[in-house]
Amino acid sequence: MSSIRPENMERITTPELAEKFIEEQVAEIKAQVGDKKVLLALSGGVDSSVVAAILIKAIGKQLVCVHVNHGLMRKNESENVIEVFRNQLDANLIYVDATDRFLDLLAGVSEPERKRKIIGKEFIEVFADEARKLEGVEFLAQGTIYPDILESIKAAEGKKAVKSHHNVGGLPEDLNFELVEPIKLLFKDEVRVVGEALGLPHGMVYRQPFPGPGLGVRCLGAITRDRLAALREADAILREEFANNGLAEKVWQYFIVVPDIKSVGVKDESRYEGWPAIIRAVNTKDAMSATIEEIPYAVLHKVTDRITHEVEGINRVLYDLTPKPIGTIEWE
Repeated sequence: MSSIRPENMERITTPELAEKFIEEQVAEIKAQVGDKKVLLALSGGVDSSVVAAILIKAIGKQLVCVHVNHGLMRKNESENVIEVFRNQLDANLIYVDATDRFLDLLAGVSEPERKRKIIGKEFIEVFADEARKLEGVEFLAQGTIYPDILESIKAAEGKKAVKSHHNVGGLPEDLNFELVEPIKLLFKDEVRVVGEALGLPHGMVYRQPFPGPGLGVRCLGAITRDRLAALREADAILREEFANNGLAEKVWQYFIVVPDIKSVGVKDESRYEGWPAIIRAVNTKDAMSATIEEIPYAVLHKVTDRITHEVEGINRVLYDLTPKPIGTIEWE
């Protein structure tokens, strides 16, 4: 990956700068794509949504959006994407349910980087399958942003990459797509400014970030369907309680991690072995560093009570107090 942000590149902090950026990208996309079609992975997050909006502005119906349900989505995530993009925004959207395809490949895989690479490679394969059904598709659009690139680069000093990202590098040699990455030099806060300038809904622009590998990097170790289901339910409870207590937009990113370990508990006056649910809540401007949000104990107690009583398989709730650095935002 050779894309390095120029030192003199002005940060996008105002609507005026965002409009200028959009105009430049629209012109570049038109020149690059011509009359061909572009395939875009549309997760519904701010990055892919902004890329979609820029591409629609540039090439309209030549954009084909593909939403892949890899079985690692948050609760009701795919349903919400379909409602917003297909039903409300009238996007050219293809929905692919590839749950079994992904989970079968991930069965027994515990090493984090291997999991990420499997998910990333399979994403490309799914897109290739969809592309073969279409005519005139020569481009693959991606919501790559600058922190993705920084964390994937092995610096000249010999530092080891923090982690690989599913949307950075690693494309199969036989894939004939040319990449379109209009926001690859932007930090997350700049992407949001651009999103607002494009007229995207506020809730979409400030939607909580969600990693490409989804819950696959939050269901730590080898993914099992029962632990994945417990993680999905626990995460939904956390998000609901944060929304109920005015924390949804105060905290930049918050989620649950469920590791592949069990501890002894008591339920119905009997021994009960279960997994711990670990709360992660951080604030950041550019995703390169992050601070821990202090959550009121009343909220933590409510979340703990609900998760331990409503989610099968979880018997403890913990709170991660580690900033970035030294900890990354995601656990894997």
